[in-house]
Amino acid sequence: MTHTLASLPIIDIAPYLETERDLAKCQSTSDALHNACVKYGFFYLDISQFIDPSEPEELTKLARDFFALPQEEKDKIGLEHQDNARGYQRLKQNVTNGKADNHEGIDLYKPVEKPDKSKPLWGENQWPDIPGFEHKYEQWIEKMKKLGLVVMEAMSVGLKMTTEEWMELRAQVDDSFWVMRIIGYPPLPTDDDGFSCGAHKDYGCLTFLYADPTRSALQVFLRQSGTMASDLDGLPAEHGTEEGMWINADPVPNCVVCNIGEMWEIWTNGLYKSTLHRVVHRGSNYRIPFFFEPNFTANIAPLPAALRLVPSRDRESSNEGQSYKSVVYGDFLLRKVDNNFALDGKGKYD
Repeated sequence: MTHTLASLPIIDIAPYLETERDLAKCQSTSDALHNACVKYGFFYLDISQFIDPSEPEELTKLARDFFALPQEEKDKIGLEHQDNARGYQRLKQNVTNGKADNHEGIDLYKPVEKPDKSKPLWGENQWPDIPGFEHKYEQWIEKMKKLGLVVMEAMSVGLKMTTEEWMELRAQVDDSFWVMRIIGYPPLPTDDDGFSCGAHKDYGCLTFLYADPTRSALQVFLRQSGTMASDLDGLPAEHGTEEGMWINADPVPNCVVCNIGEMWEIWTNGLYKSTLHRVVHRGSNYRIPFFFEPNFTANIAPLPAALRLVPSRDRESSNEGQSYKSVVYGDFLLRKVDNNFALDGKGKYD
């Protein structure tokens, strides 16, 4: 079952959007981000000072228009026409934990120089032939890229990074290999043993999720010693033997749901944990997650600032405090995307 006793914090990013910043207010925001990342790995981000509420509502309408098209029209921008990553994916084409997800969607990635659809992730984005669709979504992408850098800076303050350390971290995300998904969720059949999207951790940096007002759809697994989560509506639990509970992360007006990905887990040497979450829809709904990711060639390794925050007794057995191995983000991403459509254990690029 899910619990409503716990709730995710709401954090206002407005102090970092001011032309003349109030340092005390910025510090308060950064402290709240740090605490949320340590405790939850998820939080609501109040972006009321950053966007007009009509913008995401218009994006939802455009998504609804696309998913209402005949199947043959949607298939015109299918993944198979490009690099098998960019474009439209049919219902149950995406896979999580070896089980088909009950959703359809459009996947978009950062445009690349010299696109080559024969290379994994290196094709071109495919857009629906719907007036205003590409323009409106590209405007949203630009805003989310800016928001990503703002939140990264605020998090660097929460980690007590020096200005020089922040600039080094910024250089790893200043050409973000971003991803955006436009997802349509039909009602989950009552006899279905799966999920609209199965339990998973995001593998990048920051996720900004705009969702329609549907409640009890997004569920977050909160680690909590001594608590064992039980099934939800007869569906199988997916947290293994880890102690904790599932809570609903219902939409909050003027906020996006934000969560950290596995790159932040590496950067902080496990101080921040990427958190399991899943989606269960009983109605027809739409979600637009934007994934602010590191640069494709960025080498992700534990940050000195994070290592300074870990008590020395927790570092004694590791090599100079590092227990997480470094990864090149692009290589890591390719391995993950390769498994997103594999029902038979074989990746789509195998």
